[in-house]
Amino acid sequence: MVQRGRRTTRVSGDERQDAILVTAEALLAERGFDDISIEDLARGAGISRPTFYFYFASKDEVLLALLDRVITEVEHRVGGLPRDFESDPAGAWTRSIGIFVEVFVAHRGVATAAIAARARNDEVRVLWSKSMQSWADFSTEVIRSEQARGAAPGGIDAHDLAVSLNLMNERVITAVLNKESPAIAESRALDVLSTIWIRSIYGSVNPGRA
Repeated sequence: MVQRGRRTTRVSGDERQDAILVTAEALLAERGFDDISIEDLARGAGISRPTFYFYFASKDEVLLALLDRVITEVEHRVGGLPRDFESDPAGAWTRSIGIFVEVFVAHRGVATAAIAARARNDEVRVLWSKSMQSWADFSTEVIRSEQARGAAPGGIDAHDLAVSLNLMNERVITAVLNKESPAIAESRALDVLSTIWIRSIYGSVNPGRA
């Protein structure tokens, strides 16, 4: 009996596109975005340079897709958290902020490349701005709710406070990721940020406790 040869598994377009993104993120963990070529991405994904252009028009499109993935991960994980701000406000804020820190640290290369690209790439800037607006809107809604139930004092407008705190997060996390000086230790980032948020919103590090 003649043994049939093993059938070659056909690689789908989605798998090739994913291979490009996986390659790009792996390379970003080792070197800067400007030091990565189309040839590097194609070779790492096991495809030719012409095939690369079937999926992405440029390196910038790859970075944009990676950033979209990171933002989507944050949104899905934050959206899956229980909204227990009334029963455990300090814990609820800390868990939310913790996801931002955790995800951006886990995708450090993508985050630092995207932050740097905002100044020259309108699509990256718009995507980043839309995500920041979404996070500011979420924070504003919660702060207003906490003020309405009397848990958080009035004073600074909820929207202005939310925007300021989110911009603080962005700058602090950027400095941590880029190992800037000055910067706080990565291991302390969550504790420092969450403490500032809770004090700023409630006027206490232990809101709701006597």
